[in-house]
Amino acid sequence: MTGILYLVATPIGNLKDITFRAIETLQTVDLIAAEDTRHTGKLLHHYQIKTPTISYHQHNHQARVKELLDKLLSGLNIALVTDAGTPAISDPGYNLVLACIEAHINIIPIPGAIAGINGLIASGLTTERFCFEGFLPTKKKLRDDLLQSLQREKRTMIFYEAPHRLIKTLTDFSQFFDNNRLIVLARELTKLHETIWRGTIQSSIELYQNREPKGEYTIILEGNQDFDQINLSETEIKEEMIQLIEQGMSKTEASQLLAKETNLSRREIYKLMNN
Repeated sequence: MTGILYLVATPIGNLKDITFRAIETLQTVDLIAAEDTRHTGKLLHHYQIKTPTISYHQHNHQARVKELLDKLLSGLNIALVTDAGTPAISDPGYNLVLACIEAHINIIPIPGAIAGINGLIASGLTTERFCFEGFLPTKKKLRDDLLQSLQREKRTMIFYEAPHRLIKTLTDFSQFFDNNRLIVLARELTKLHETIWRGTIQSSIELYQNREPKGEYTIILEGNQDFDQINLSETEIKEEMIQLIEQGMSKTEASQLLAKETNLSRREIYKLMNN
């Protein structure tokens, strides 16, 4: 019998934002893999949980995956937690999940707090369709390419950002999106100094002209309300695909781009090219 990997959501600030099931899981597993054992130690101490911990973060995850897999295969149950919120979102927990799937190890998610959804539901922007973009790339070309690809995105977009990069991100938004686009800055969610600010991209830049950003930010950005999808024939879609591929895109990248601009899904467009 192999062990079970539990993906346990923990509070994003307020220690009360944890489920009874999450506490019970952390109490009963054999080991807790934590992004920062000292940070998680405060949560465990608060709830008198004495389960041993081991570090698992972006700097050691490549070596840790095999070690944790060996423990799971030997029958130990392990809980994976991040410093705040739900693990495997914008963190290396994803790599451990993939490894466990390949090794046929059972994975059980324990739901709970997640900053992106908390910010979204309080934003006042449409929640019918949304996409999660997480942290933007730090390299300029990758960052610019991503923002350019999102210019026609109609869904509400969710981003995460650190305080020292917030002003740059807002400035980049102003270059790629309409300055009148609605934006919501949810700062320090669930914590003592929680604030949810609503305005436009332009007014958000003005907001921070004379103040320093503090705390972690969840950014909710309105989708493109002026963009209408294009109805193209199968022949026209194939021609567009060929042009994009000739410009250097892969089939996957080209089909993803056309899916945003047409009424077909990426899979349908990709299938057309193979017929």
